[in-house]
This record gives sequence, structure tokens and C-alpha cells, in this order.
Amino acid sequence: MSDRPTSITAAASERLGRYPSSWDLLAETSRTFYLSIRKLPNNVGRVLCLAYLLLRVSDFFEDSAALMPQAKLAWLRSWSAALGGAPLDSDWGNRVAEIGAQEVDAVAAENAEMILSEFEALDPAIREPVRRHVRDSTEGMIRWIKRGPQVETEADLDNYMHEVAGRVGYLSTEVFTWGSPAIAKRKNDLMRLAREAGLALQTVNVLRGIRKDYQRGWMYIPDEFLNDAGIRSEQLFDPAYHRQALQVVNRIANKAERHLQSAIAYAQTIPRSEHRIRRACVWPFLFAAATVGVSRNNAEVLYSEAKITRRQIRRIVLVTSAFGWSNRFLDWYFTRLVLDNQCGHAP
Repeated sequence: MSDRPTSITAAASERLGRYPSSWDLLAETSRTFYLSIRKLPNNVGRVLCLAYLLLRVSDFFEDSAALMPQAKLAWLRSWSAALGGAPLDSDWGNRVAEIGAQEVDAVAAENAEMILSEFEALDPAIREPVRRHVRDSTEGMIRWIKRGPQVETEADLDNYMHEVAGRVGYLSTEVFTWGSPAIAKRKNDLMRLAREAGLALQTVNVLRGIRKDYQRGWMYIPDEFLNDAGIRSEQLFDPAYHRQALQVVNRIANKAERHLQSAIAYAQTIPRSEHRIRRACVWPFLFAAATVGVSRNNAEVLYSEAKITRRQIRRIVLVTSAFGWSNRFLDWYFTRLVLDNQCGHAP
């Protein structure tokens, strides 16, 4: 699958076996999602914890800067087979550690055997739908790696984001409706919004990762967005084209905002009686809304990354814990977050 160095680094070796449970892995791989998933009811939270980690394994192989496309395909195919029940290689963890020795994102893939073991112990009624969605997403990544790193149209971008995030919206809805009879009554309404909710979070990832993705050879900004602004992909990062580049940034931000409107509607469809699940949905959507707010008209998106602060995260958690039951409040707060900080930042 990849050229093997003679030994793994000390840092990678130390990571192997460090995590006694899936919750420890989740805390390491995503503090934001850990915050939301850990607050869910135990049965629902455990399933989504494992589902997220399974998807993180797929994400690592798709995104790894250490792997060439053919190696990515080989790893993803092996992982898809393992999801379907095929055994992992006996030295899987060490082999992953070799290719991801400098990448924090490798920790889920290194510990895939533990994740799969815990996953197989789940109730089959929810385990099999989760398995299907994770495998479908993994196969979608394979298809896009074969296609190559160029996104020509907005429809192409949506197709890619559906594979890596829209399917996650469906998966999450399956878990929520399995865990709650009250939510199950609204499954049809939630499924109609689930794809958009997934696309919302992924569009924000595209916005945050413009520079990093370009450096690793991928450009998720559609060619049509660049053409309409009158620039080429490499000119996004040239101060001489600052105005045109911000036009592209703002178009992605506006797209994210449109998807997020549906994501907020998704959260509002969760019954108020299921406040823990509702709150766990609200948090990542509002974190994303705040990211849109700080990214619009902000050249830092192009040169490094625009992030919301820990203080902003804490405030969103605090305020929505008190008032997130109110649909009217969520509409108001969402609008405030996406409009805040649009003050025009210097390049």
C-alpha cells in the first residue's frame, strides 16, 4: 500500500495503544464533535462516537499528504472491505503509523481494530445502517480520488460533499430516530433536511481549508466561481488579486450560509423534549455559522485560516444551553452569528 520506512517514529509508536476507549480517541481527533457527542444520551452518543471514528479513518486515507493517489485508493479499498467484515492486516496499526507518523489525524486509523471491535458489539438494528452509510461514503471518496482534484462546477462540489458529509447527515438521522421514538415520528422531515445539514458543515470546511487544501494539491473551489471572479486558482493567494479573491471567499461563505439555514431547520425539527440531542445538533451548526461570520471579507482565509475563538465556542455553548429550546431564538442567534465580524479585514 505504501513504501515502508525501516521503523516508525517515536511519536507514532507512542500513539499506538495510548487510547483505552473510543471516547479517548474521539477527544483526540475532534474536540468540537467530542463536546457535542459526549452530551448525547448514552445509547445514541456511543453509536455516533463510533460512527464518527469510522469516518475519520476514511478521511485520513483520503486527506493524507503522505500518500499518493494510488496508495490512497489501496488503503480505502482495504478499509471498505474491513467495514464489510474482512479482517484487517495483522500489522495494520504499525503500517498506518508509518505513513501518518507526523499527522495527528492518523490516530483513528492507527486504532481501527479497536474501533471496529467496539462497533461490532452494537445493536445490529443500528449497526448495519451505520455500516452501510460509512461504506457508501468511503466508496464515494474512492470515486473522487479516481476522478482527480479538480471541481469544475458547484454541482460537482455538492456531489463531492454529499459523499463525505451529506451521507453523514443521513447516518446521524438514522441514529437519532433509532434512539428516540419522539424523533422517529419526524424522520421523514429530518431526512429531507439531512443532506443539506451535512453539506453545510462541509462547505464551512472548504472555506476554512482553502489554503491548506491547495497546498496538498486539491482545489475544492469550483472553477466556475474562479472564472466568474476573473482569476485562476493560484491567483487566489496573490495580493494583487485581493478583491477578486475575496469575491470567491464570500461566494463560498454565502453558499455555506444557505446550507446552514437548512441545518438550523433540521435542529429545530428535533422535538424540544429531546433537548440533549437537539443541543448536540445546534452546537456544530452554530460553530459553523460563527466561522462563516469571521470568514466573510477576511483575507486570513486565504493566507492561513480564520477560526472562531475558544471564548466564542464557550459562549455559544452557554447561551444555547439556556435558550436553545426556542426556535425563534435559534433563528435570531444564527443570523447574528453569520452577520457578526463582517467588517472587512486587511490583507
